[in-house]
Amino acid sequence: MESPIVNKTGNKRGNGPIGAQSAIKGPGFRESVALLAIMISFAALSLDIMIPALPDIGRDLGAKHPNDVQLVISILIFGLAIGQLVYGPLSDSTGRKPAIFVGIAIFALGCLLSIFARCFEVMLAGRFMQGIGAAGPRSVIVALVRDQYAGRAMARMMSVVMAVFILVPAVAPALGQTILLVADWRAVFTALLLLGLVAAAWFTLRQPETLPRDRRTPFSFRHIRMCVVEVCLNRTALGYTLAAGMVLGALIAYLNCAQQIYQEVYALGHQFPIYMAVLALFVGGASYCNSRIVMRVGMRPMSRWAIRLLIVISVTYLMIVYRMGGHSPFWMLMVCFALIFFCLGILFGNLNAIAMEPLAHIAGVGAAVVSSLSTLVAVVLAVVIGRNYDGTTLPLVSGFAILSILAAGTMRWADKK
Repeated sequence: MESPIVNKTGNKRGNGPIGAQSAIKGPGFRESVALLAIMISFAALSLDIMIPALPDIGRDLGAKHPNDVQLVISILIFGLAIGQLVYGPLSDSTGRKPAIFVGIAIFALGCLLSIFARCFEVMLAGRFMQGIGAAGPRSVIVALVRDQYAGRAMARMMSVVMAVFILVPAVAPALGQTILLVADWRAVFTALLLLGLVAAAWFTLRQPETLPRDRRTPFSFRHIRMCVVEVCLNRTALGYTLAAGMVLGALIAYLNCAQQIYQEVYALGHQFPIYMAVLALFVGGASYCNSRIVMRVGMRPMSRWAIRLLIVISVTYLMIVYRMGGHSPFWMLMVCFALIFFCLGILFGNLNAIAMEPLAHIAGVGAAVVSSLSTLVAVVLAVVIGRNYDGTTLPLVSGFAILSILAAGTMRWADKK
């Protein structure tokens, strides 16, 4: 007879997480990594794969201003921010699989709406739905892993999954460019739709439900509202959430402007996804370095040094670009952006972790609130920066400098007793 599983608190339960694979029968480690990495990567893939197609979308659907096509990126992130508030509590109430299925269904409807769009407004509606849908797998997969693993086993699983996830921004623009070489931009959405359907089928057949009925909690908008209020009233949580939003806003602003800068300012043509991939690897490399160092140095010291370095690099590069009339040599842009992105990679995880420190008693919903609020702040700031694109790199570099200074000030305010 199989012995009962002992969960993290030491209580005997039939389905609690343990230090290795739980009694829930499912795919093996490698298959789990592949499946969960694909599921959690929907949002990042949907974001970056579209960047090469932005000019074609704007031209075919009659975007009124060249900068309007940036909204194809921003509106998806806005939907992602809204969706994150709901899926975590929904999965605690209905189970992990139903919440993920709801997300994939909305994502698929958004893809269909974009495929058959005949005007720019319908395209934006489809992208908004894709963001809301992609928030489902993005939010719930972490909880699903937490249900099955604990301790070092959970750390091992999440480390491998996130390593695959980090590679997505590096390869997605190149994948989108490859599709455009043989088909039009609607084929990119078709590829996203097919990937969603294949992943849903794989997930249905191989992944068991990990949250039994006796561990589910009722869904409550009131509880979500209370958590939002608590985050806003807590100085540390609010300050570091806002700082995280400013840092993320700098990255989203880059994604909004990347195609225009690479193809219009530097005339890189179809080669620009290569350079986007290089910079994406600096963000991933920084996250890896942070994971190796932060236990010895601490989150706050790492964050302080990273934000100071970010300010120095951004402000210095801004002065150089300004003196050069809005343009710098391409090699200089790549060097400075690489250093900036490395700092951003250090800050991402640390700022969110510090924001969560006073929210341990509402960790699940609290994490959704912090992530959602920081993303909403980031989208607003990124849209403002992107709309000011004027054919030079000056607006984007100015955004890097201003947001890094504001983030540093917000962090200092949050640390005051």
